[in-house]
Amino acid sequence: QRLAKIVEAGYSNVELVGEYGKWTKAEFATAKDAKKRLGIRYDATAGLKNGVADPNSREAFLAEFKQALGPMEALEIPSMIVLSGDVIPGLSRKAQHESCIETLKRTAASVEGKQIDGQPVRLLLECIDAEEDPHYYLQSALEAIEIVRQVNHPQVQFLYDFFHEQIGEGNLIEKLEKNIDVVGLIHVADVPGRHEPGTGEINYTSIFRKLAQLHYKHVVAMEFFPLGDQVAKLRMAKAMALNAGVV
Repeated sequence: QRLAKIVEAGYSNVELVGEYGKWTKAEFATAKDAKKRLGIRYDATAGLKNGVADPNSREAFLAEFKQALGPMEALEIPSMIVLSGDVIPGLSRKAQHESCIETLKRTAASVEGKQIDGQPVRLLLECIDAEEDPHYYLQSALEAIEIVRQVNHPQVQFLYDFFHEQIGEGNLIEKLEKNIDVVGLIHVADVPGRHEPGTGEINYTSIFRKLAQLHYKHVVAMEFFPLGDQVAKLRMAKAMALNAGVV
């Protein structure tokens, strides 16, 4: 029912968050049938319990990601959203920063050249702002971008969540201009409240125009709580992006 609403709103991609963790074979078949019948793609997923910033959980992360490749292949999901996890007491920020790099390097090596649904398997590193989670390690887009650049692998990219970064450090467009080459997914919601574009302080018209100017080629994902009719608000958000030249 949710997928049908997405299609009604005019979208062709859906992002999952590990809903399939306890699905039966029949439920996987139902989800695949819905994907085909509705003409949509599952472009990314999330839900890994382990993060990349703790060196002591590196092997657990690698094992968990390896296991996640099974449902990713079954549902044809080419990208996995990756989180850093929390600050580790007694461990320096330098050590956690380096852990992010090493874990992502090893994970990328494990899927070197691998494709799902005709696309390279990608790891998308995401920040979370301190207001939402004060314990989370990776709160700065600039640090996340630095990590991605140090990993230096085409299958490791940055998930630019404008909602989190506006709360965290702002200066959204300049970071986009300077780092568009490593941005692999965008999340959209306005501040405050995480509602649809146009309800808060982020100038999404300018951001969408900049994305068009920079020839951004990946998915722009709407990750907001709509104020009002869900389908209508999703249509409005897509229209705003299309009118600014995002395709």
